[in-house]
Amino acid sequence: MPSIFTRIINGELPCEKVLETEREFAFLDINPYSEGHTLVVPKREVGSFEQLTPEDAQSLIVAVQRVAIALTKAMGTPHYNLTLNNGTAAGQEVFHVHFHVVPRWEGKRRLREPYADGRMAEVGHAIREALAQG
Repeated sequence: MPSIFTRIINGELPCEKVLETEREFAFLDINPYSEGHTLVVPKREVGSFEQLTPEDAQSLIVAVQRVAIALTKAMGTPHYNLTLNNGTAAGQEVFHVHFHVVPRWEGKRRLREPYADGRMAEVGHAIREALAQG
């Protein structure tokens, strides 16, 4: 059965997409640690990081870097967490490799906060704009 991320990539489930390449897909987390929390996933579904081909791993890391640069610009902070939970003991819940890129600000605690109405689309737009500007 396809992962929830594969279903999102295939358009079966909605998302706020910020980046799509030949090999990767990035979208806002619906239960974010902070505004702008973005997931970057390979389109090819694999359960763990070590199962990626070297080419897919390299391409994924480049996409993560692009998203991190755009995200910090769009969100107005140079600070972010970059996380990969690999395996159950590491906290992986969806067994489709994915990186979390989570913007951070001085003095703000790590809390999961839902987006206010319309805010997710605004944040997604800002990140896409930053990506387009390079």
